Amino acid sequence: MGRPATGEFAYRKVYRYLEALIDQAAEGGPCRLPSLRMLSGRLRVSLATVQSAYSLLEEEGRVHCLPRSGYYIQTADEQQAVAMPRQPPLPAQPLLERALLTHERRLARQRDRGIAPWDVLGSARLRHALAERYTGCSNQYWRAEDVQLAPDVPALLETLLAALGMQGGTVLVQTPCCWQVLRALTRAGMRVLEVPLDTRGNPDLHALARLLASEPIRLLVMPSCLGMPQGQLVSMHYQQQLGLLLGQHPVWLLENDLDTELCYNRPPSTRLRDWVDPHSLLVVGAFEAAVGAEAPYAYVLSLDTALAKAFAERAFRLAPLRLLALAHLLAKGDIETQLVALRSNLQQRTQSLSRALASQFGQRVVVEMPQGGHMLWVRFQQPLAWDAIVAALAGTALHAVPGHQFSLQGHYQQYLSLVWLGDQPGDLQQAVGRLAQALELRCGRPALRTRPM
Repeated sequence: MGRPATGEFAYRKVYRYLEALIDQAAEGGPCRLPSLRMLSGRLRVSLATVQSAYSLLEEEGRVHCLPRSGYYIQTADEQQAVAMPRQPPLPAQPLLERALLTHERRLARQRDRGIAPWDVLGSARLRHALAERYTGCSNQYWRAEDVQLAPDVPALLETLLAALGMQGGTVLVQTPCCWQVLRALTRAGMRVLEVPLDTRGNPDLHALARLLASEPIRLLVMPSCLGMPQGQLVSMHYQQQLGLLLGQHPVWLLENDLDTELCYNRPPSTRLRDWVDPHSLLVVGAFEAAVGAEAPYAYVLSLDTALAKAFAERAFRLAPLRLLALAHLLAKGDIETQLVALRSNLQQRTQSLSRALASQFGQRVVVEMPQGGHMLWVRFQQPLAWDAIVAALAGTALHAVPGHQFSLQGHYQQYLSLVWLGDQPGDLQQAVGRLAQALELRCGRPALRTRPM
């Protein structure tokens, strides 16, 4: 591996090493890549760091994972099919990642002096910190034993659904829905029903009530307070009404808390979980949105003892120093301090992107300004030529994901989820211009109408 740049994050070093292996394979080398554990030992980094590098390559369509087999290099045909990531990438969080790695280096020095039993301490401290954090912002009372950890969101959802015997059952989700959740539900063989939004952007309560009364629903998936990819807040009145409705039906509620910390004006004081029976509640969260790719860990809060037993039996091998460093970030308030700057940065990015789209497209697109998150949910009048969009945005810092990725029933064909990760206004305007040119070349110049903002 080439000499890494000074200050380069560990997962980027692993990423560069894997890139070299992929290049070698193109010259006739093996197509199977080293396992997580093999690379962790070879490069002397944590398993989470290796997983972050592989996840980045997987999003770029350069590798794919086969269950119980490992990671393989995509063929040219496969790469073309997934030339853009299946979800918009998250902006880098250099300050929080640097703080995380600083804590980890300090803890590593203490470990070398044999001060504490790190393998147990990291998980215990992080679970305790999460229990305190969620108790402080909710009417629910959580204990460390109510918190279960996993290496990432897909692994957590897979374990959770299996533990509750959800495979093959019927689940109800708000649409559009988080792609990671949809993917996990599909892998579990579940029948997914989608609840449309009402005129205020909330899931239609009347449609929801009809489905709960007429279908064998076992699980309901709803946002905690921020609906993504639209980035719109769920009102307290709606949360209360939904809580009353769920009180009439014995179903599990999976509260999606993955993006709550990205509310621009801080998360609201009440969440959906404050209005439901805690014994049928599953709160799913993760660190990646707030901390960055160096912290892909996910967690679930639940009072169910069977779920706790399933995670104990699964026995995920998580990097203890990274877990302990995350616990320190929470305990010392580092995450809260940095989240203030992060929210402001994300809001500025979405505003810049919205202005660039308005300048380029005028009245021909509908953009509803989000109240949180890192993406814009943009509506065009007709289905879009995805291959032209991929070609136009290749090599730019403007990332797009087709709207239909957020539905299993073919909805949102005329939507794009857009994220701007660059810093230069000129580059943004140029990328938006390339997007407009691609749409005009493939679709003609449609007269798209707009909705009042």
